[in-house]
Amino acid sequence: MYRSEEVRKLAPEMDPLRLGMGWKRSDLDKPKIMIESTMGDSHPGSAHLMEFVEQAAKGVHDAGGKAARYYTTDICDGQAQGHDGINYSLASRDMIANMVEIHENATPFDGGVFIASCDKGMPGLLMGIGRCNIPSIMVTGGVMEAGPDMLTLEEIGKYSAMCQRGEITGEQFLFYKHHACPSCGACSFMGTACTMQVMAEALGLMLPGTSVMPATCADLKRAAYDAGLQAMKLA
Repeated sequence: MYRSEEVRKLAPEMDPLRLGMGWKRSDLDKPKIMIESTMGDSHPGSAHLMEFVEQAAKGVHDAGGKAARYYTTDICDGQAQGHDGINYSLASRDMIANMVEIHENATPFDGGVFIASCDKGMPGLLMGIGRCNIPSIMVTGGVMEAGPDMLTLEEIGKYSAMCQRGEITGEQFLFYKHHACPSCGACSFMGTACTMQVMAEALGLMLPGTSVMPATCADLKRAAYDAGLQAMKLA
């Protein structure tokens, strides 16, 4: 018997509450997969994750299951650094892990698909997975495109210092700032975000070959869909 069915027998209020949010009666008897993501308007690594959430949910649906979407948005270390905001960075990681554990154990599921891209979202979800005894698969939001001449966000600090020293003009610096992040996805250099994506795949928690893919690549959407299918196979 599925874990969700065992708990369902103990909580008779569960069925009417799910019907109240639009579930079909036939959904109540299906294997249930939690899709947890860091989707939100916090930074380019999370702003686009809804499209991957929907693809993963479609994979679950097509395999005969019912997906439920949960969200705990992460912060951006790039926006937090240089001021007191960075003091919340590691705390945010731990809070994401806490919420994964809370979401899974408050309403038990039979499997999970976990979607993030960046520095604290990836490890936060991985830590949460470690606390939950369900089959789990990670999906990433990929990596953003590089700017002109392979410009990346990593170089903005350098150009800021050059501008302050008068080595480049304010207009040149503005150009770099306006073109360093041309798309959604994790920052396009081998920083914490991309390192965590690679580590998740190395741990066997992602489908092979799906880390650090371009965020704009159609294959990444297919990977999210396939993760939904695989979660159902493991449930």
